[in-house]
Amino acid sequence: MIYTVTFNPSLDYIVSVEDFRLGLTNRTSSERILPGGKGLNVSMVLGNLGIDSTALGFVAGFTGAEIGRRMEEMGVKTDFIPLEEGISRINLKLQSIDGTEINGCGPRISGEAVERLMDKLSVLGEGDVLVLAGSIPGSMPDDIYRTIMAGLAGRGVVIAVDATKELLLNVLGYHPFLVKPNNHELGEIFGAELNTRKETIPYAERLREMGAVNVLVSMAGEGAVLAAEDGRIYEAPAPKGKLVNGVGAGDSMVAGFLAGWMERRNYEHAFRMGIAAGSASAFSELLATKEEVMEIYGRLPG
Repeated sequence: MIYTVTFNPSLDYIVSVEDFRLGLTNRTSSERILPGGKGLNVSMVLGNLGIDSTALGFVAGFTGAEIGRRMEEMGVKTDFIPLEEGISRINLKLQSIDGTEINGCGPRISGEAVERLMDKLSVLGEGDVLVLAGSIPGSMPDDIYRTIMAGLAGRGVVIAVDATKELLLNVLGYHPFLVKPNNHELGEIFGAELNTRKETIPYAERLREMGAVNVLVSMAGEGAVLAAEDGRIYEAPAPKGKLVNGVGAGDSMVAGFLAGWMERRNYEHAFRMGIAAGSASAFSELLATKEEVMEIYGRLPG
């Protein structure tokens, strides 16, 4: 079974505003509400690809209830831990101004709630897949990723980690099956500016030498690089298409890679599925469907 963990899920309120002006009343020209969070995105794309998963995390208040309702409505099984205080966050994303968003802080997560999560994860074993994705709320211990991986060490759980800097570096000693930084996050780790696939490859290899089994680097319009367990380097330019919505593209790449690996146990296929899924989400208003993923997969070179 695949499990995803999103520590601070959200309702994403995505709006377009024509001719946005500061200090004045602006009206939306389009709007929609979707469940958000990196792990949730992975679960949703896996579901679109026909692969079941269980989404774990913490929810609170009426927004938390709505996150759960919408996930179940999409056919994704959830096993969220309800919190007694606060509300799950609402993130405002202004689609008409690229990259502009206001993200909420989310509820306080108690030590008892963290223990409940650890209890749920304690049943994982051989053949299970766990995706740890996203930032850690300030109320949680900042070593939670490492604590989870230490607790699962030696059990045969396949673990993918999509996190930044210290969160990622702290888990490398437990040899996560997959880590997926983007080129900017990878460059930040090593104090380098990485703009091309050629520049990125040596640093992806270094991260693998530090403990990661596979290092998948997303690079937006530049494509992607994979330093794989088999010692090979896979790289590819981004497929041609119009960028519509970059939110969730990296999470979709993780989902596509895992789906491809589970299907054939072949890194080239997994890499191509990752690129296809990430690109399909970037070219769509919503997260990628299976039809969109396979259409792009079919026109990838090689």
